[in-house]
Amino acid sequence: MSSLLNESDLIHEAEVVWLEPLDGLDYVRQALDKTKRRNTKPPYARDGRMVGYAVLDDGAEADPDSGLYRRRVFFLLPHDRDSLPEGLYREGAPGEAVDPRTIEPRRPGSKTPRSQRGPSAIAAAS
Repeated sequence: MSSLLNESDLIHEAEVVWLEPLDGLDYVRQALDKTKRRNTKPPYARDGRMVGYAVLDDGAEADPDSGLYRRRVFFLLPHDRDSLPEGLYREGAPGEAVDPRTIEPRRPGSKTPRSQRGPSAIAAAS
């Protein structure tokens, strides 16, 4: 899914767990994944790495057909800015990218100058 998540998709989030420090990350990608559990680290099957995930509250119900919960997962791919600062996303960002500093439970993350334009945007604002 894209960064255009609705708050209604996130109403059962209790907390966001980060697996690494955010200070070196201009953006993270966010997606809704289907998982078997609501409160443990979900499996990760993409390229790159998972940098965080949402834990759901006890009121979250699994999909009646699949038995799976929809949870937010935050990740980065090998060609993202943190790994390749002079690469494809030296400036700009993927559509599902948001600034991790704007992520809270039950709130979609936001795009910021840092997440969208990179370090040059931060330097220009100083």
